[in-house]
Amino acid sequence: MRSGKLSHRLTAVLEYIPDGSVFADIGSDHAYLPCYAVRSGKARAAIAGEVAEGPLHSAKKQVERQGLQEKISVRKGDGLEVISPAEVECITIAGMGGTLIKKILTEGREKLRGVKRLILQPNVNAECVRGWLLENGWQLVAEQILEEDGQIYEILVAEPGEPLEPYRGKNRDAALLLGPYLMEEKSEAFRKKWRNEVKRWKRILKHLQSASDSPENRRKKAEFERKIQLVEEVLHDETS
Repeated sequence: MRSGKLSHRLTAVLEYIPDGSVFADIGSDHAYLPCYAVRSGKARAAIAGEVAEGPLHSAKKQVERQGLQEKISVRKGDGLEVISPAEVECITIAGMGGTLIKKILTEGREKLRGVKRLILQPNVNAECVRGWLLENGWQLVAEQILEEDGQIYEILVAEPGEPLEPYRGKNRDAALLLGPYLMEEKSEAFRKKWRNEVKRWKRILKHLQSASDSPENRRKKAEFERKIQLVEEVLHDETS
């Protein structure tokens, strides 16, 4: 948070935090997001959760440096262990892989009672997170994709509701992979991400096709071919 400013990625996450809410930032690292949200008046209080001693120490120092100890509680714990049911209205989990985010939500499912919004920013495998939301009664209400320092990030915002709603009238497999809102907008960051992914998948597929035949290789080839087809259909063959 150089010069008191959040990164572009965390600023985008911040925008989705409901005004005046109490939120938990899981895997808070230096507690930049909670500090900025509380100091700016976006949130009235926050919990910064960390499982590792180093980042936990950094978060405590950051909160103390800004004199926010009364409003931000820094807690050590794995995932949602750091909160109690109905303690927060919003949860942010940013900067982790989609598989880890899914694990955190699954293991802490009972802590989600009373939570009105999830703001999730998987670095990879957002499809996995969308699948969890779909299966667990959370409706995807917004998505954003952005590029910062050469990396492309996706932000998923979900609330309790009808999980199938964003997928109606769409190819479900494509919407889970690409994002039901993002595939409609087709921003430049979206196009760049998926053009690059298709190129990467085609390189992998080429190696698999020259490798020895096995059930596992056939499974992998079928999966990459499926994904390439889904993306190319959405991008109208831009990637070919």
